[in-house]
Amino acid sequence: MIRLFAALAVPDEIAEGLARRQNGLAGARWRPREALHITLKFAGDLREDVAADLDAELSTVAGEPLTLELSGVGCFGEGADIHAVWAGVDDNPALKRLAKACDSAARRAGLAAEARVYRPHVTLAYLRRPDPDKVAWWIQANNLLHSPPFEVRSFGLYSSVVTDAGSRYQLEREYPLTPP
Repeated sequence: MIRLFAALAVPDEIAEGLARRQNGLAGARWRPREALHITLKFAGDLREDVAADLDAELSTVAGEPLTLELSGVGCFGEGADIHAVWAGVDDNPALKRLAKACDSAARRAGLAAEARVYRPHVTLAYLRRPDPDKVAWWIQANNLLHSPPFEVRSFGLYSSVVTDAGSRYQLEREYPLTPP
């Protein structure tokens, strides 16, 4: 079994800006710069043959290069159940189309369709039972985040291995985004 997801890598210069905000929450498991990404489709744990089918289907996904911007921050969960803080991605119709195309490719490979509404973000930290007031303070202190525009010319299929220090990601395949 291999745990896979399709995602866009965050360029180094954008990751540097995010890294400066990764502080101020006691107990947060801040994601290293090389792990910062925008998920397009989480596939989960797959058998090798299904992973190969997913790779084949993702290789057929067409899309144009994207210009993205990060804007604002937030959290997933409420109260004592807050489990992550993130940086948001400005609304981008081409990004939504790409995520939908990745979801369709995953369905053709035999995976279930995504039930949740697509909400593009970059996870900055995972949290375990944080003080909600401290999370609210962090969000208020960082909510004016706005990155410069950045171009994305490919997306990747990443594997995820869970370790004691957190998940470690490895790019398994890269798929170009080419102009029409």
